[in-house]
Amino acid sequence: MDEGPSDVWAEGGAYERYMGRWSRRVAEVFVNRLDVPAGLRWLDVGCGTGALTAAVAARCRPRAVLGLDRSAGFLRAARAAAPAPARFAVADASALPVRDASFDTVVSGLALNFIEPPGTAVAEAARAVGPGGLVAAYVWDYAGGMALLRHFWDAAVAVDPAAAALDEGRRFALCRPGPLQALWAGAGLVDVTVAPVEVPTVFGGFEDLWEPFLSGQGPAPGYVATLTPAARDRLRTRLAATLPTGPDGSVSLTARAWTVRGVRP
Repeated sequence: MDEGPSDVWAEGGAYERYMGRWSRRVAEVFVNRLDVPAGLRWLDVGCGTGALTAAVAARCRPRAVLGLDRSAGFLRAARAAAPAPARFAVADASALPVRDASFDTVVSGLALNFIEPPGTAVAEAARAVGPGGLVAAYVWDYAGGMALLRHFWDAAVAVDPAAAALDEGRRFALCRPGPLQALWAGAGLVDVTVAPVEVPTVFGGFEDLWEPFLSGQGPAPGYVATLTPAARDRLRTRLAATLPTGPDGSVSLTARAWTVRGVRP
């Protein structure tokens, strides 16, 4: 993954507490919807801590599945958690170290918006599959449907207007149906479809929600890491005041991702 203004991708365990637990839920729905036969060769581009790779290995009976990511730290977490036949390697999504048409299916989860330029990455994914091969991905709906991050950035901008420049909903215009459709079509893929996936994100209490933002992994935690203690406390107070909190202290939100898929002609 290429890094933006405050993006850090290094500690797999910290990322899992922050976002991986929700990505894994989306990954399960995503691979079930792909509805492809067993025995295929899979490539997971920008695999991170291996949420999607693990779902493919566990649910799709693949012949082979390879996860690629630029973060060696994330790959250590992926190797520890993904079942056979998953394997992993450090690589750049914009220059995949694979032969043309060497895979049947190429997938990517929550990585596309962090790759510059994304069109190159999708073209590389299309190159890696043979005719009739599937290229599919999912990204968070940062602008509205990923409620955890929408609440966070709205609170951040309320106490620090300069945070608007880092808001993922503004940074990642790609994470909407129209741009995703155009990106896949621009790579020469056909039968392109975009669809939403929603999963519940339920936190036992505010600390369960807030603590992962102190991890430094990703744009929002990266922003928190730049704040003074007093500014961090102001953000914490504002965020807590805006969340829907149940009588038992739990916080129930939903997370929407956009999925996109297309076929190499």
